[in-house]
Amino acid sequence: MLPFFLGISMNKLYLIVIVFISFNISLTLADDYNDIAEDLEFCASCHGEKGAKPIGDVIPILAGQHFYYIYVQLKDLSSGMRKNEIMNDIASSYDKKKMKRLAKYFSEQKWPNIGYRTESAIISKAESAVAAGQCVQCHRGSFGGDSQIPRISNQNYTYLQKTMKDYKTKSRNNAPAKSSLFASFKDDDIDALAAYLAGL
Repeated sequence: MLPFFLGISMNKLYLIVIVFISFNISLTLADDYNDIAEDLEFCASCHGEKGAKPIGDVIPILAGQHFYYIYVQLKDLSSGMRKNEIMNDIASSYDKKKMKRLAKYFSEQKWPNIGYRTESAIISKAESAVAAGQCVQCHRGSFGGDSQIPRISNQNYTYLQKTMKDYKTKSRNNAPAKSSLFASFKDDDIDALAAYLAGL
């Protein structure tokens, strides 16, 4: 018995092959993170779908954050070097492979526009704080970060504010240089800086 495709035109055969290949590619892409699907669903309960819509302003956006930064933070949370009542237990259940898979997934997502509007009166105060802290040396001119340095532009205001104040009080202790830096900042300078960065 002859194969069925011998009775159809070459154009139709090409079309069938293209559809078949496209279908298999889409399945491959859709299944790419099946191994951490349950973990991603759990992450979404706080950080929102794809890490782009946190349920609270004190929770950071993960979508589009740098891979290595996310990975290092998960390691620090797992070891207890970075303290967080919720995330310490969660991260300690991950092995390095899963941490890297999660970091890779979130780093590949699109950073959302949170639509924060900074008052013009705050901007000049914040710019003075930026200059004093020499923030652009690490976080770059657009505050988009690089590899181990996080993106902080268009990040949630309350998360930024809390993070900087935690560095100041050493409640967050996995970056000693940041604690030294923010020790000299007044709280209202931190508030202004957080508002400025959230609005970028």
